[in-house]
Amino acid sequence: MPAKYSIKDLERLSGIKAHTLRIWEQRYELFSPARTTTNIRWYTAGDLRKLLNVSVLNNHGIKISKIASMNEDAINKLVVEYTESTSDETEQVTALVMAMVDLNEARFDKIISLCFMRFGFEKTVEEIIYPFFRKIGVMWQTGSINPVQEHFISNLVRQKIIVAIDGLVPTQIEQPKTFVLYLPNNELHELSLLYYCYKIRSRGHQVIYLGQSVPVEDLETSFDQRPPHFFLTVLTHEIKDVNLQEYLNRLSKKFPESTFLVSGFQMMKRKLSLPRNIQVFKDPSDIHVHL
Repeated sequence: MPAKYSIKDLERLSGIKAHTLRIWEQRYELFSPARTTTNIRWYTAGDLRKLLNVSVLNNHGIKISKIASMNEDAINKLVVEYTESTSDETEQVTALVMAMVDLNEARFDKIISLCFMRFGFEKTVEEIIYPFFRKIGVMWQTGSINPVQEHFISNLVRQKIIVAIDGLVPTQIEQPKTFVLYLPNNELHELSLLYYCYKIRSRGHQVIYLGQSVPVEDLETSFDQRPPHFFLTVLTHEIKDVNLQEYLNRLSKKFPESTFLVSGFQMMKRKLSLPRNIQVFKDPSDIHVHL
C-alpha cells in the first residue's frame, strides 16, 4: 500500500507550516493532494519528496513562484548541487530524510561520505545524524514513517558506525579506564551504544561491548571476570518485567564500586531518585568528563 502523509506529517518533516503549504497549493499549484471522504488532505511519498526539495531551494533564496515554474528534473538537479556544496547541517538532515523516504542507499552513502569529509565523523554523528533520528523519532511516534523506512536507515547508519569502530587506530594512554557497554532486557536499539563505543575507544580506553538485551546476571558474570570502572547503558524502552527505579536500585546495590552512566528517553521523562553511583547523561558530549 502506498505511503500516505497528512499535512501535519509534511509540516513535521519539512519544517514548513501547514498554513504555508495550503497557500502554495492554492496560489502556485505545487501539489494536488487527494482527499478522504471527509475532505481531509493526504499526500503521497512523491509529494513529500517534492516538498523537501522545494524547502531546500527556498532556503537558498529561490522564490516559490520560480520553483513552481521548474520541472521535476530541474528541481532535483539543483537540489543535489546545493546539498553537495552546502555545509548547512539542517539541509543535510533534509537530504537524509529524502534518502530514507526513497529507500535510496546510494544517495545516503553520498550524503554521509561528504559530511564525513567536511565535518569529520563525530560532528557528523552528533550534529547531523542525531538530529535526523530525533526528527524521524517524532514521525515514528505519529505513524508518519513505516517500519521499512526506519529499519532501512537505521541499518545503514549502524554499518557506518561499525566501519568507523573497526577503522580506529589503537591509542595508548597511561591509565585507560574500562567501560562495559550494554542494553537491558527488551532493549534492541543500539545505535547510540555503538557510537559511545567509538568515542570511548577513540580516546584510548577499553570497552567490553555486551550489546542488546543483557540481563543483570550477565553483568555480574562480566564484573566477576573483569571489574570495570563504568557501566554505560541507554534506556529507550521500558525494561521488561521490572520498574525502572527498582532496576536502578538493583544495579547500584549489586555493583557498588562501579559507576553507571545512563541515558535514553526513559531517564529523561521520569523523576527518579538516583543512587549515588548512577549518573544520567543527555548526549554524547556529557561523557567527555569521564574519558
